[in-house]
Amino acid sequence: MTDRPPLQARDETPLERADRNFAELLQELRVTQTGVQILFAFLLTLAFTQRFPSLDLAQRVTYVTTLLLSVVAAALFTAPASLHRILFQQNAKPVIVQISSRLAAAGMAVLTLAFTGAVLLVVDVSLGRTAGIVGGAVTLLVCVGLWHFLPLLVRRSLVRSRATRGEADDPGVSAHSR
Repeated sequence: MTDRPPLQARDETPLERADRNFAELLQELRVTQTGVQILFAFLLTLAFTQRFPSLDLAQRVTYVTTLLLSVVAAALFTAPASLHRILFQQNAKPVIVQISSRLAAAGMAVLTLAFTGAVLLVVDVSLGRTAGIVGGAVTLLVCVGLWHFLPLLVRRSLVRSRATRGEADDPGVSAHSR
């Protein structure tokens, strides 16, 4: 284990912290929104392909469900901008950050399902139902692993490391605003 200097609290006011956290959240949303837009565009075009009429009922249900999930994910990822715009200059930045963080987390959960559905559909059409289910399951596991369990493991490691060094978490930073 390397000797690390203790974590230093940032010299910022609660409002400065909220501004920084909101800027960081918006950058994260820019990254995820691109993926949602690409997925949504892909799904929109599928219904107009020559092969679409040959899809069976399960494939059509998967398609529609995945399309709707991608719309919900896009709505969740863009909601913080609307929330900010409507509450602009209302001294609500900490609340905006907290709600926006929750919207982004919900968006990631829905995006996981949309990615799973998209892979399920494409692999089902390409290689068959069993392969589609396997592909969808692997996609689900990868997304849940990377987007949920990995951050939890890293957080647990950080907490354990801080406890070992006798440091406390910064009380001014909530889990949703880090």
